[in-house]
Order: sequence, then C-alpha cells, then structure tokens
Amino acid sequence: MISYIGVGSNQTDPVKQAKLAIERLQHLPDSLFCDCSSLYRSAPMGPQDQPDYINAVVKIDTKLTAIELLDELQKIELSQGRVRKENRWGPRTLDLDIILYGNEVINNARLTVPHYGMKEREFVLYPLLEIDNELRLPDGKALSQLSAHCHKNGLIRISS
Repeated sequence: MISYIGVGSNQTDPVKQAKLAIERLQHLPDSLFCDCSSLYRSAPMGPQDQPDYINAVVKIDTKLTAIELLDELQKIELSQGRVRKENRWGPRTLDLDIILYGNEVINNARLTVPHYGMKEREFVLYPLLEIDNELRLPDGKALSQLSAHCHKNGLIRISS
C-alpha cells in the first residue's frame, strides 16, 4: 500500500531528529522506502512561543495494515523522546503522521486518514507535492489544486 508519512520536529535539534526519523522509516518492517521530500522550515501551528518546525514527507510502499504502521511510527517517536501531552499543538521532538494510506478512508479512535488537516497545511501539501505532483486524494481532488489555494505562510525549503 503506497503511504505518505509526515515528519515534524521542533525540539532537541529538529533537523537531526527529522533526518534520524527518515533513516528509521527506511527500515520499517514489510515496507519499501520510495522517496522523501526536502526538509522544510515552518512556523508552529499552535502556540507561537515555540520554535519553528522542521518538516518533510516520506513515501513508502508497505504491507503493514494502517494500525500496524501507526504502531511502528509511534515506536519511532518514543525512541526519539516523544512524550504525548495534553497540549496537542505544543513542541515535540518528533511527530510522525500517516497522511495517506493508499486511497483508503479511515476514521476510528486511533487514526484518521487522510490526515484531517492535510488540505490546509502548507508543511504537508508542499513537501507532498514535491515527491508526487500527480497525486489525487481519495475524494478525487488533485494535490496540485489544493496546494494552489494554500498560502505558504513562510514555509522555506532548507535542504534536499
């Protein structure tokens, strides 16, 4: 199943955290690493009294179920010091989100796919567009159309 994973970090050397996570995503069980976007710097979504984020999107082909993939991503987050807090939009060492899982629509207590905020988030759309500019979401919308209506909000590509 072709899947896209969002990578984000704004704590404890975010560039290093993102690169380490991308390296770990290359070794997911029952999965083939396909591509990775450049790293991008973005302003935080939540409270503005926190550092900017480093973001990327990774494309994989996996035989894992969506929940198995989520479990693997959460193991990587924990191994890199992620602590889940009540403050949903607060700073974090690592955030790994399943953006898309094939053309599946999933909505359960643990997982919502497509990711519920992806259509408005520049730090998801632009890196995703970089690695797959022909992509269409399960609802048929073209990624290029969504990104054309999404302001960059200071998003900066920092490395390839």
